[in-house]
Amino acid sequence: MNARRVVVVGGGLAGITAALDLREAGYEVTLLEARPRLGGAASSYQRDDLTIDNGQHVILRCCDQYRALLARLGVDGLVRFQPRFDVAVLAPGGRHARLRRSNLPSPLHMLGSLLTYRMLTLPQRLAVGRAALAMRFVNQDDRALDQVRLGDWLAARGQGEAARRKLWDLFIISALNIAGDDASLQLAAIVIKTALLGARDAADVGIATVPLGELHGRATADLLGRLGVEVRMNSRVTEIRNGFEAELADGEVIKAGAVVLAVPSQQAAKLAGAAGAKEAPRWEELGASPIVNVHVIYDRQVASQPFAAAVDSPVQWVFDKTKIAGLNGGQYLAVSLSAADSYIGVPSAELRDQFLPELARIFPAAASAQVIDSFVTRERRATFRSAPGCGALRPGAATSVSGLVLAGSWTDTGWPDTMEGAVRSGHNAARQLVSELAAAPAAEATSGIAS
Repeated sequence: MNARRVVVVGGGLAGITAALDLREAGYEVTLLEARPRLGGAASSYQRDDLTIDNGQHVILRCCDQYRALLARLGVDGLVRFQPRFDVAVLAPGGRHARLRRSNLPSPLHMLGSLLTYRMLTLPQRLAVGRAALAMRFVNQDDRALDQVRLGDWLAARGQGEAARRKLWDLFIISALNIAGDDASLQLAAIVIKTALLGARDAADVGIATVPLGELHGRATADLLGRLGVEVRMNSRVTEIRNGFEAELADGEVIKAGAVVLAVPSQQAAKLAGAAGAKEAPRWEELGASPIVNVHVIYDRQVASQPFAAAVDSPVQWVFDKTKIAGLNGGQYLAVSLSAADSYIGVPSAELRDQFLPELARIFPAAASAQVIDSFVTRERRATFRSAPGCGALRPGAATSVSGLVLAGSWTDTGWPDTMEGAVRSGHNAARQLVSELAAAPAAEATSGIAS
């Protein structure tokens, strides 16, 4: 066994980050990915002539560690940021509003947009302002907040049904993948204070100009190859034996001095438990929340915005994927449905029957357009469930087995289950493992002298 060899299980953003950090720290790294592509949940696949992203992901300017990873990969130029935060909010019947920041210092940068937000009455807007001010003084590091429902906290501060559905939910549901009222106050505070009440430009939205597979997959494979990381695709790990030995589905066994588990919580619990981590079963209690995407291709352009939010409609967010997917005519819209518990088991034909008319109510031009194609993609375990109590279930990078560490946006990163959280977890795992491996020789030497 080579004590300087580290096996990273999982080729998503967490595993990629950990592999890069460990290789640059001087370790021999083998990255094992069960799928035929890198990127994990932020990847792409081919459907006929189109490239389809596995989920709709946006980037905020405050996602500094994820942006640093893109720069490390040399692809940061493939993300285009808005000059300033600017979101169109649409509703059936042609109603529309706009949330746009100004150049005033934070938190005044959102004040003008809030005061003119048409989806709420003036008294409701003023009440939102008072609640936002109260949120500024919430200590997001207070673990006790993890036991509080966001809906209860908002209701206690004068936020009625309309304000919660037409404003707060716009950001909370998409960021935390849970019904807004049911979210952990602590996680919601992180989102609101960091993005909306933090630096003036923190919430500025960036969109990849290429498919996620190109943004994360190709560039990552190139860099890992140049650095000498062994990358093995279609390599599913079925067991980790303490020692460490990683057994693959085909029976091959890879020996290493340490292992990074950069896989979802359920899989990590199984693998780590077999390796002797007695705390592993607790990770499965995090649960999961699904995301459903309804994809529609029209014979003509029906929407003018690159993306938009919706209220008073089951539609949540809509993205124009025409250019990124490689569609040469017409328009390709993707409806992203977070916290999709009520949709995950619905047949595709029924989702089509529900959402095509809803899109026509929001985009009137869609009513007279021909639908060329439509399909549905589902992520049954897209994120952990960001409900009260989830914070206590999220482990750090270390486990009770020395040399076995965790990475993944479900671990305790100080962020929600996002691309930013995934990258931060990869850094955490690499730092933890380097520390453990550096301490191991010293411990062995001390033991030898004592004997």
